Amino acid sequence: MTDLSPEFSLAELCIAAGADIFRDETPEVFATVIGLVPRLAGSLAKTTFLPGLMMSDGEFYFAAEPVPVGKRNGYVPKKEGRIGYERVFDLIPKGNRHAFVGPVQVDKYGQMNLSCIGDYTAPKVTMLGVRGLPGNTVNNRTSMFFGNHSQRAFVEGEVDMVSGAGYNPARYPNGIYPKGLDHRRIVTNLCVLDFEGDNHAIRVRSLHPGVSFDEVQDNTGFELVRPDNIPETAAPTAKQLAIIAKLDPHNLRAAIFKDNPSGRR
Repeated sequence: MTDLSPEFSLAELCIAAGADIFRDETPEVFATVIGLVPRLAGSLAKTTFLPGLMMSDGEFYFAAEPVPVGKRNGYVPKKEGRIGYERVFDLIPKGNRHAFVGPVQVDKYGQMNLSCIGDYTAPKVTMLGVRGLPGNTVNNRTSMFFGNHSQRAFVEGEVDMVSGAGYNPARYPNGIYPKGLDHRRIVTNLCVLDFEGDNHAIRVRSLHPGVSFDEVQDNTGFELVRPDNIPETAAPTAKQLAIIAKLDPHNLRAAIFKDNPSGRR
C-alpha cells in the first residue's frame, strides 16, 4: 500500500516536485532558495532525505533544521553558523551550490530574465535587475519555479534581457560553455521540465495530474522535447504533507495559486 494522501493542493504538489530536484546532490551542498515554493521545497528535502543541505534564506545563519516560514510565534531558529553575503560570494565560485530561483522569463536555451519586460532601452516593465543570476548560472546548478506556465513566461526566441546564462551557442563564440553552467529542472503549475534533450533542449519530465502534453506545449513559446512516455508528477505522500504543514504553519502556501486549487484536476 502506498503512502499517498488523497487530497493535496497544487502548491503542495509543486513543493514536493521542487524537493525532488535535490535528490542527486552531494551529502553536503549549499542551496539558495528564493521564493516560497523553493524555500519550502529545500526545507522538505533537508527534513526527509538530505540532512546535510545548507540553505541561505537571507537571515544570515545556517540552521540545524529548516526555519518555518511566516510569524514564528516563539520559535527560535537553531543556529549553527553564519553565512553573510561575503561568505556567499566566496562559496559561489567553488561550485557546490544549487540555486532554486523564480525568474519572470525563460527561453528554449534556459536563458533567464529577471530585469525588464520589453526593449531594454525602453522597457514596458522594470524589475529587480540581473541580481545574482549571472554568477549563479556560470558557477552552480540552477533550477527554476514558474507559478504561471504561459507563452509570456516561456518565450519564443530569446528572453527580453539575458539576466542568467543558458545554452544558446550564439552567446559563446568559442563554442565552449562555462564550466559551471548546469541547469537542472523547471517546476511549473503544469509540469516538471528538465534539460535532458539533445544539446540541453528543454524536455517534459512529468505532467501534473490531469494535464496533457498538448496543454503544456500550447502554453510554451518554443518546441518542447516530448519523450515517448511521460510519467505523472508524483503526488506528495502523507508524510511529506505533514512536514510541509509544519514548515508552513500559517498556510502561506494557500496563496501561491489563485483559489488554492487541488493538485488533481
